[in-house]
Amino acid sequence: MKKKVLSVLLAVATIAATLTGCGSAKAAEAPAAEAKADTEVAEPTSAAADAPAEAETETVVLKGIVDLVPHSEIIEYVKPKLAEQGIEIELVSTAADSTTNEKLNAGEIDFNYFQHDPYLQSEIEANGYDLVNAGGIHVEPITAYSDKFATKEEIPENAVVAIPNNATNEYRALRILEQNGFIKLAAGVQDTLSASVADIEEYIIPLEIVELDADQIIPTKDDYDFFITNTNKVLEAGITSAKLFSEGADSPYSNIIAVRSEDKDNPAIKALVEALLADDTQKFIEDKYNGAVIPVK
Repeated sequence: MKKKVLSVLLAVATIAATLTGCGSAKAAEAPAAEAKADTEVAEPTSAAADAPAEAETETVVLKGIVDLVPHSEIIEYVKPKLAEQGIEIELVSTAADSTTNEKLNAGEIDFNYFQHDPYLQSEIEANGYDLVNAGGIHVEPITAYSDKFATKEEIPENAVVAIPNNATNEYRALRILEQNGFIKLAAGVQDTLSASVADIEEYIIPLEIVELDADQIIPTKDDYDFFITNTNKVLEAGITSAKLFSEGADSPYSNIIAVRSEDKDNPAIKALVEALLADDTQKFIEDKYNGAVIPVK
């Protein structure tokens, strides 16, 4: 009888151990399953980490042709600010020439920055370009300089003066000669913003005026008593000739950003113009060029 009881107790203990073992196995499986579930949930996290890279704004590249001084220097100043907005400025050339508007019209570049609006309008009229003024940035006052005289009052009668021969800049040169008491222009030329020596009505102080290609004035300046040219050409040449008299800050000849008409409302072009007209850019122009270049207010 004692043996039977012992056998029964051993059997019960064996069954209990078996059941406990199964429970432990199931308990062990549960954390494993949870861990697996956690792993499966965690996997998309790495894909999510890659999402911002895919969503980054694509860089917009604006290609332009500008003059070297001051235009390229002003563009270089605003480049970092534009880069923060995803806009990259690529200067194809810093030597604008007579083909620059043609290249813009043909789509070889996105903007140019070297000319004033009256010149652009004359180019449009002559060539049928579909270009527009996207904004005036600065004025380069046309100025009279001399290596022989320190002031306007020293200039003698019959002095020889060189002036640029393109329509708008010749008018500007003649206009400051008129404003400073040397000549009187015919009535009406101020309305057209265009004049030549033929439009001089009277020489108040006798002068010999030599009309030259603008690029030839500084290289031949020693041949003249004084010469009239754009301040950017003086800055580029690095000459130290005495400044005699100049255009005022109210000049209508601000240098502009020119674009194709279809791009006038392009957000990247608008951002470029806004950066160039910003207060800090205007201060940069004032500080760097000390009046030789005047920001448009």
